[in-house]
Amino acid sequence: METLLAVGTLAVGMLFIGGTFMTGVYFSAVSTERTIAAVVADEAFAKIRLYGLDPDANGLSTTQFVPYEQIKPISVSEYLYPSTGESSTGQYSWAAICRRAEANSRLVQFTVFICRQSGAGAKYWAPKSGAAAAGFDTSDRPHPVRITIAQDAASQNTGVVTIVDAVTTDGIDERAFINDGASVVDDATGQIHRVLERFAAQPDRIKLNLSRPGGALSLPADGVWAVPPPVSGGRAPLVAVYQKVFRF
Repeated sequence: METLLAVGTLAVGMLFIGGTFMTGVYFSAVSTERTIAAVVADEAFAKIRLYGLDPDANGLSTTQFVPYEQIKPISVSEYLYPSTGESSTGQYSWAAICRRAEANSRLVQFTVFICRQSGAGAKYWAPKSGAAAAGFDTSDRPHPVRITIAQDAASQNTGVVTIVDAVTTDGIDERAFINDGASVVDDATGQIHRVLERFAAQPDRIKLNLSRPGGALSLPADGVWAVPPPVSGGRAPLVAVYQKVFRF
């Protein structure tokens, strides 16, 4: 009887230890990815400075972002990390959106999204080429896309917003692009917000973290930039978001 009790106690203890071990592995992986993301972001900003940008280019404004590659086309391999010069390699990639920081200024604000590749052959949603183009194309690497949101007066100060499927006839449900824990960027202000909750009873409604000063969303209804999951579904590719302002 004493032996059975001892074995039972040991088994329960090992179950708790096993659970702690898996948690440790998860946080270790997250920490490793965040460290890599910081390196990828430094390389991304260096390449942005290297390739440059015309702050007077058509499509740049102070009120909304535009994908960097639509203003300054560069080789696809330059967006991959590690940078090997081959478009088929690279476990991570980056994508940037930009806007003029101030009116009549040569300052340009860049927001860089660092993403992991989900595997060979994976496809991701990407905005259609052209600043005025609406809708989505598919790409071999993750991209931030602009998603329309709406906020009623009752929830203005709570951070609760509704995701709008802007083009209902294209067969793409944009309401599935944002999930718990995702980071989104306010299109009009550049503020970075984190999704605290996606309501199970109302899957098109999410709660954003607006606790820091100046964190209020721009109103009336506007849009946010987010990196959607792969076309075929699966783990969200976004690892981290970084911002910097450059003078050109």
